[in-house]
Amino acid sequence: MFIQTEPTPNPQVLKFLPGRTVMESGSQDFRSAEEAAASALATEIFALEGVNRVFFGGDFLTVGKVASADWDHLKAPVLAAIMDHFTSGQPLFEAASGTGEGGEAYEGETAQVVAEIRELLDTRIRPAVARDGGDILFDRFEPDSGTVWLHMRGACAGCPSSSATLKSGVENMLKHYVPEVTRVEQTL
Repeated sequence: MFIQTEPTPNPQVLKFLPGRTVMESGSQDFRSAEEAAASALATEIFALEGVNRVFFGGDFLTVGKVASADWDHLKAPVLAAIMDHFTSGQPLFEAASGTGEGGEAYEGETAQVVAEIRELLDTRIRPAVARDGGDILFDRFEPDSGTVWLHMRGACAGCPSSSATLKSGVENMLKHYVPEVTRVEQTL
């Protein structure tokens, strides 16, 4: 098994491409060892000293480290954990796990606006962000203020350039295609 690695715009996060599907649909972000308990692979990676985040995407995973940890020492054990997991045939999750995407119900014209926002996120924005090892999920839309709230995950969470991506890229695109959107904010 050959696992490729790629840097991300966030220097504390490295992207790992195992050459196979990681998650059939959606994504999963683990911010602590406790959250990782649902996944044997995430648990193994969190057991490594210096790891502080694990994210599963469609065909990749990203691993975040604390600033004091060094990729020169951490990369090989992460690669070994990934290889061991995929060659063992174990399932990714112990039990079903959702993506954590907001599930608020919208009605009427607001429902149409939210559908347009989600369509743009799914077809144009999320694929671009996934190339950098992250994901952006819709959280909610406030029709009175025109504010879209998004949740940044994976390499995007905590990335030094995430604010610029959110404001310059995502906000501009959403405002252009969906006039009801006046601003975009990050859900923390």
